[in-house]
Amino acid sequence: MLNVKEIDVYYGDVKILEKINFSTKEGKLLGIIGPNGSGKTTLLKVISRILKPRVGTVLLDESDISKMRRDEIARKMAVVPQETSISFPFTAMEIVLMGRTPHLKRFENEGSKDFDIAKKCMKLTNCLELAERRIDELSGGELQKVVIARALAQEPKVLLMDEPTSHLDIKNQIEIMELMKRLTKEDRMIVIAVIHDLSMAYIYCDEVMLLKDGNIFSFGVPDEVLTSENIREAFCVQASVKKDPLTNSLSLVIPRKEKKRKIKEKGLLKIHIICGGGSGSTLMHSLNEKYEVTAGVIHKFDTDFEVAKSFDIDVVSELPFSPISDEKFKENLNMIKRSDIVIMTDMPIGFGNIKNLYSAIYAIENKKEVLIIDETPIEERDFTNGEATEIFKRLRENGGIFLKDTHKLLNFLKDFFEKNKK
Repeated sequence: MLNVKEIDVYYGDVKILEKINFSTKEGKLLGIIGPNGSGKTTLLKVISRILKPRVGTVLLDESDISKMRRDEIARKMAVVPQETSISFPFTAMEIVLMGRTPHLKRFENEGSKDFDIAKKCMKLTNCLELAERRIDELSGGELQKVVIARALAQEPKVLLMDEPTSHLDIKNQIEIMELMKRLTKEDRMIVIAVIHDLSMAYIYCDEVMLLKDGNIFSFGVPDEVLTSENIREAFCVQASVKKDPLTNSLSLVIPRKEKKRKIKEKGLLKIHIICGGGSGSTLMHSLNEKYEVTAGVIHKFDTDFEVAKSFDIDVVSELPFSPISDEKFKENLNMIKRSDIVIMTDMPIGFGNIKNLYSAIYAIENKKEVLIIDETPIEERDFTNGEATEIFKRLRENGGIFLKDTHKLLNFLKDFFEKNKK
């Protein structure tokens, strides 16, 4: 049992959390949601004793964690942080073995039991094949799975995870969420995770805590917390929640904003954006008032999808967690045919959205200008065993225009528009 009682937390004179009271027990997956700055990460830091509250206590099996030794806490509680920085080029196996440290005596080396536990945890997170790879050679998603394996190697009773799927493609997001669920049911672990994807929280969590302005706005089972009224109040967006009883999924419906430009200007440049995972949101906002914008293929519930609909941008969408179908692929090609320029953002590429890269190849073959934002190297966001990297080589060789950031892209568009005015 984990009990959090009357927690107040300050950074200097600024109160971050106020009167936080809740409890959860073994076998539960608790999701923490809320807008940016609501105190989600701070709460995890308090529970793990990284931060000391000004008021209140955290009890683990009736023991006050402030009075427990660090190694004792580490044997019962593990943390997967939002960002992981590792300075030395350890191998992935060496990183996972670090999770065994709380179980070793001073100056004791890892034994065969520790190696067996490390291998088991790497198998659970599907990263055993990375065991001998150096940590600085791994992609963000691969590193995340190694860090989760390290936490599991501690054999904790409580697992705290801060946005555990943030660097993963859809396939790996589902794998990690399924693993978290299995750990609670089979190993009777308490898992507390900060989750931004409300649909994931609805599908996988036993309990959901909604934070707003440092207070618990709502706490309970997903159906009680993830309501239209709560989402509107906490996130300050005019949205309604729809729940599908057949698929056990949840979607946010955001009403379209009235377009400021009722009639398209004659000769307006037509831009099609290939994006996903939130990588196109800022770009759509920047371009929508100056150009005629379309987008696709984007999975429903994706941040880019919601942004596109809110700006009344025509978008080709696919069902969540589904590979892009032939039908949606063809719809996307038709949008590309009608465009003057195609932009591809630096989105993560998995087998679920790899057809979007073939859409960019199609655009080049049909004499379209294809602009590719290459801020994050493709090797770090390729989750297709190298297939996406090979397609990127083709895009570069066949005339794709690679730009380092959005600023350079906007300058390119400005110059292109001036040259091609009608």
